[in-house]
Amino acid sequence: MLRTFMRLDKETVKELLITAGLPAIAVIAAFWIAARYVKPAPPNTFAMTTGADGGAYHLFAQRYRDILARERIAIQLKPSAGSIENLQRLQDGKSQAEAGLVQAGVVSGEPPAGLRSLGAMYFEPLWVFYRGKEEIDKPSQLSGKRVAIGPEGSGTRSLALQLLKASGADNPPTKLLPLGGNDAVKALIDGTVDAALLVASPDAPTVQALAKAKDIKLASLVQAEAFTRRFPFLTAIRLPRGAIDLAADLPSRDVTLLTTTANLIVREDFHPAIGYLLLQAATEVHGRAGVLQKAGEFPSALESEFPLADEAKRFYRSGTPLLQRYLPFWIANFIERMAVLLLPFVAVLLPLFKILPALIQWRNKSRLFKWYRELQRLEAQVTANPDPARFDGYLNRLDEIDNGVNTTRIGTNYSDYVYNLRLHVDLVRNRLHKRENQEHNA
Repeated sequence: MLRTFMRLDKETVKELLITAGLPAIAVIAAFWIAARYVKPAPPNTFAMTTGADGGAYHLFAQRYRDILARERIAIQLKPSAGSIENLQRLQDGKSQAEAGLVQAGVVSGEPPAGLRSLGAMYFEPLWVFYRGKEEIDKPSQLSGKRVAIGPEGSGTRSLALQLLKASGADNPPTKLLPLGGNDAVKALIDGTVDAALLVASPDAPTVQALAKAKDIKLASLVQAEAFTRRFPFLTAIRLPRGAIDLAADLPSRDVTLLTTTANLIVREDFHPAIGYLLLQAATEVHGRAGVLQKAGEFPSALESEFPLADEAKRFYRSGTPLLQRYLPFWIANFIERMAVLLLPFVAVLLPLFKILPALIQWRNKSRLFKWYRELQRLEAQVTANPDPARFDGYLNRLDEIDNGVNTTRIGTNYSDYVYNLRLHVDLVRNRLHKRENQEHNA
């Protein structure tokens, strides 16, 4: 194919440019369409709503930030009250937050439009710590007590209210206090509250502090399985004896906990290339074995209220994109974007190269066949009207055809067609001269 193209002379190339007008338009159209659908270059910064400063969400977001900094992507961290506020910010275009961790189960009803999930990042157990001699193993036993359920806007508060309401323990004289984190820990140790509900990982400082505090107990929920049937986003898990602190043997027995998951939520228009980077960072941060999970269990495509983003589906199915495994992020992304642009171009160009010889042949023949048709019409006129008075006109027209053939620029590969056409011109000219002589001799 390439050899054929290289053999083309200048005139043939010129003819090709004329003949290939429509294919060229097709190529340009394919390129334009591809350009419209290709994603723009990924941004080098984005904002992430994180949760309370010093909390788990904020600490994990800091680790994401450090990992993405390796690829020269900056994450702007925006502390918040927790999952509820994170969700509100993601819905509000004015907040500029594009990603955030959101606790599963905080959405009531249909999930907000315009948001997608990158998957579940880790288990978030609900810890029910309490003080007093009475053993508590059901949320209903918190009725009438002073209970810290987390601040307004937190996922802890949302989950606590759902469980207490389902248990009938959310009404007075139960006193629900908007305390969370270190404030809840201090209040329970001081005796300001009777119980504290926390959503945190086992190694969270708040959990560690309460597990080791004197006179503070951890509830093992006997109704955990029943709650999972009522709330599908919950999972009942067993915390083994000694899992919090082996040396201190904490807890001193197996404990049944309810756990939800922390989900990484992004806006629908979040750049997919950055989504892949976040998932890679999440794998590095959350992929190891822990007290509540096996190695490689997270991040995960566990069912959530939000539809899974397309890049997340591909990530969980195939892993990191091929080029990003071996090349720096920006180089890999550039190649991937260019491939999207070039594939339609190549798809049109390859068939064009295949039909080039036929196009050239057709174009050259068509220029000669024009003169063939002219000669055919002239020959028909001579045959139909052999008026000697018109012989000079016929001969002049033959000279025009002959001159037109001689000046027609085509490739040397088609010289046979030129010679044959000129032979036919001479044939008609000789016939006219022969008739002319016959008329003179008559």
